[in-house]
Amino acid sequence: MSTITWDDFAKVDIRVGRIVDVEDFPKARKPAYKLRIDFGELGVKSSSAQITKYYDKAELVGKLVLAVVNFPPRQIANFFSEVLTLGVVLGDGDIVLVHPEREVPLGTRIA
Repeated sequence: MSTITWDDFAKVDIRVGRIVDVEDFPKARKPAYKLRIDFGELGVKSSSAQITKYYDKAELVGKLVLAVVNFPPRQIANFFSEVLTLGVVLGDGDIVLVHPEREVPLGTRIA
């Protein structure tokens, strides 16, 4: 594992968002959902997330998540993922979301 500086870490903008919409993403190579996430003042952003193993679409709506919001958009099939939704990687396609343990304002930055 290589080390980074505090300045390197400070460049990563991780924010709290709330999932407001979830759709199946059949064109993704690996099972995934298309998410729309509300980040408060930053607006609503799109994300592709390979979280189908543990989460049903209905249970995701309203859930708080953490996401990196300052990566450039990434095209996945015909979809542009604007943010990277964070999760614990247990294996290939085996991801558990990380999230705040209580309600916090949308768009709050993680430090």
